[in-house]
Amino acid sequence: MSTKNIDLKKYFFVIFLIAFVAMPFYNAYGAAGKIDDLSGNVSIRDKNNIPYKAAKKGDVFDKGYWIKTGSNGWASLALTDGSKITLANNTELEITEYVIGRNKKDGVFTVTQGKLRASVTRLAGERVDYKVKSATAVAGIKGTEFMMMAQGQANVFFGNEGSLGISGNAGTAKQLSADTMVQNTRGYVPVDPVKIEPQTPLHTAKTNFQEITAATPPKDWEISNNLPHIIARWNINYGHYLADAGKYDEALHVFQIALDLTDRPDIRSDARLERGAVYSSFLNNPEAALSEYLLIIEEYPQVAQREVALYNVGRTLYELGFKTQAGIRLIQYKKEYPNGRYLSNVETYLSTLGIKP
Repeated sequence: MSTKNIDLKKYFFVIFLIAFVAMPFYNAYGAAGKIDDLSGNVSIRDKNNIPYKAAKKGDVFDKGYWIKTGSNGWASLALTDGSKITLANNTELEITEYVIGRNKKDGVFTVTQGKLRASVTRLAGERVDYKVKSATAVAGIKGTEFMMMAQGQANVFFGNEGSLGISGNAGTAKQLSADTMVQNTRGYVPVDPVKIEPQTPLHTAKTNFQEITAATPPKDWEISNNLPHIIARWNINYGHYLADAGKYDEALHVFQIALDLTDRPDIRSDARLERGAVYSSFLNNPEAALSEYLLIIEEYPQVAQREVALYNVGRTLYELGFKTQAGIRLIQYKKEYPNGRYLSNVETYLSTLGIKP
């Protein structure tokens, strides 16, 4: 064999060795990871737009796979790098991207809905670029543990360890750290981080979140189902505080998060009343306030807040100069609430309009 052929073989061997070292690698799972444990109704599919099939412990998944839990479902996902994602009930996750290389790992995990806990490992000298995202928010992860809820267009993040950036569609990030909460909705820039104080509803919400994404599934999923309502109710109180502090745009955002988190009529009505008060009292925008009040009347005819909304509709129409429409709404108030709390004010408005009882 000639020296030239030997040199050529050495050349190709070196090229192969360099290419092999530079290639992404996977561990014994042979893919991005596996379902380490599960409980209840858990499904898996290997690409979008095909039916799910029942998952089982030990199932492997890779880029493009989807995993979904049902109303009583829970799943613990072990990634090849040692990171872990725990899915609570009613959660759907796509492994959108996943590449592990030497001293570098990249991944994108897309949540269409639900609640999860992510614990991302990071070795010394290793560059980590993981993202957990919904349609309206992105968590940029370098190595940390956090919890995320994607509910409709709203997103709520709780920090457990480390720090990460949370952004909306605009890309401006807010830092989530241990014992803080960051939230947003509709792709807006997230609200400033809030410290989670002991013995508060927010602390209760975080504790419940930890329970439903713990190493074992909870016995009762009711606490998971109530989480959006608890946080929505807290947001109404927090938004009221922001408005009193003169942070009107942030208050409106927080009230909108409450609306997008919950389907409970009483909480949604309170959020709309608060939004109407900000528009009316602080932003000199009675038209926007009127829209909030009308939505309560139209959407939720049985809620207690309807009386306040109906009175505010009549009052706002009067102040905008729509006297005929104001009279119609004020008469409607008298019929529906003959002993209402605003009755004397209503009669004064009607007298001014020349409408006799």
